[in-house]
Amino acid sequence: MMETESDLVAHIAARVRELRAIHGLSLESLSARSGVSRSMISLIERGKASPTAVVLEKLAGALNVTLASLFDPQPDGLPPPGGPVARRDDQAWWRDPASGYVRRNVSPQSVPHPMRIIEVHFPVGARVAFDAPARETRVYQQVWVLQGAIDVTAGSERHRLKEGDCLAMCLDGPTMFHNPAGIPARYAVVQSREMQVKRR
Repeated sequence: MMETESDLVAHIAARVRELRAIHGLSLESLSARSGVSRSMISLIERGKASPTAVVLEKLAGALNVTLASLFDPQPDGLPPPGGPVARRDDQAWWRDPASGYVRRNVSPQSVPHPMRIIEVHFPVGARVAFDAPARETRVYQQVWVLQGAIDVTAGSERHRLKEGDCLAMCLDGPTMFHNPAGIPARYAVVQSREMQVKRR
């Protein structure tokens, strides 16, 4: 379980370093792909900066993973604990330092699966705008509001989602989330990656 801010910063640092190495990217190459400055990436990888959700999404897109993947455990030869069940106390959570929204990775990390479930608590009045990072595989997403209301802008379309509403979208364009209500919003995000077909 990731409990402290320093734990989270260190974990994100290690994950970004690991994924950059897997892709064989230099700091300059990752900077060019993501639009995040080389100096900021260096600070993140050394655990000297607490990146925002917007910055992490840019890096995730450039590394062809989802933002949730940045909180996965590093491969160390041992499977993550829990097997096919993700106990709440073991689920990784993270607070965006810019907006204050909290995301919890609900899905079991030890089971390879193209689908992810994330729970989000979004403060009153908070707003987060994501660019459209280019990924090699498509990421599909559904947002299901469990409490309160949330405005989701996908490209040029804005959707007001109230309790019980669900929006299906593809992460191939700019998106913005805003809580216009007087109470915090809580919603579930289900993400699915397009499976790559191996050609003979």
